[in-house]
Amino acid sequence: MNHEWFVTLAEVENVSTAAERLHVTQPTLSRQLARLERDLGVLLFDRRGKRLNLNAAGQIYLRHARRAVAEIETAKYELAELVNPVEGRIELGFLHSFGIWLVPTLIREFRGQSSHVAFGLAQGASEDMLGLVLSGDTDLAIVSPRPTSIEVGWTPIMRQHLGVAVADTHPLAQRDQVTINDVRDESFVAMETGFGMRRILEELCAAADFRPNITFESAELATVGGLVAAGLGVALLPVEHDSQLPPGISLVTLGGSQNTREVGLIWKRETAMNPAAARFRDFVTGWSSERSGRRAL
Repeated sequence: MNHEWFVTLAEVENVSTAAERLHVTQPTLSRQLARLERDLGVLLFDRRGKRLNLNAAGQIYLRHARRAVAEIETAKYELAELVNPVEGRIELGFLHSFGIWLVPTLIREFRGQSSHVAFGLAQGASEDMLGLVLSGDTDLAIVSPRPTSIEVGWTPIMRQHLGVAVADTHPLAQRDQVTINDVRDESFVAMETGFGMRRILEELCAAADFRPNITFESAELATVGGLVAAGLGVALLPVEHDSQLPPGISLVTLGGSQNTREVGLIWKRETAMNPAAARFRDFVTGWSSERSGRRAL
């Protein structure tokens, strides 16, 4: 079963928008959803007029569907190796949110130069990616923030602005900018321990001399956004290149000196790296420099 359509629908929670992105008709997408729910014997969305809201069952299925999509993409790369000779293989880890645009962009542009290099992909929390690099299961990983371990090398890729996500009905939704102190008394929806955004949140709050009141945790940014949209708390989120936040949310720019997160590439120090991975590391370093130069113009 192709799960990509369900992941898209779950992220946007709108049949029209999802159908447009998937280049299918709305009736076709609605029939696919009805068939899936019938096969599973459970509703995955709560219907409110034309709007869909991913429910608890849908969140469970989304988590597994994303894994299935990632596995299928990995299988495609492995099958491609059977058809075309390769000039090496790169095992690359990354955070889930970077799979929307950053990782596909880097791989596409790199393979324009090294078309016969194969990739194995792994997704997870920052701590998980660090563990895979240190164990040698992945050659490189794209993470944020920079790990504190001295066992890994680091090259910066970009900086992302941070924002505070609030429901559209929240008083702060009308603000152009907020500080972390403005939300010190709020309930927080946060990523689970081990994720980079959780570490950033805790460090920002510690610097402001308070501990966040975390009432909900999730391993998915989309779920965090859904809980915020439901009015169940506020969240610290990156301002993504291609935001997948659900309707009903305002992402207010975070002010202050610590209003960005650094994204970078890590690898295990003092370990021989295969030539393909070394070429990709050099490519990413150059890509980052060019991107910084373009933004400075």
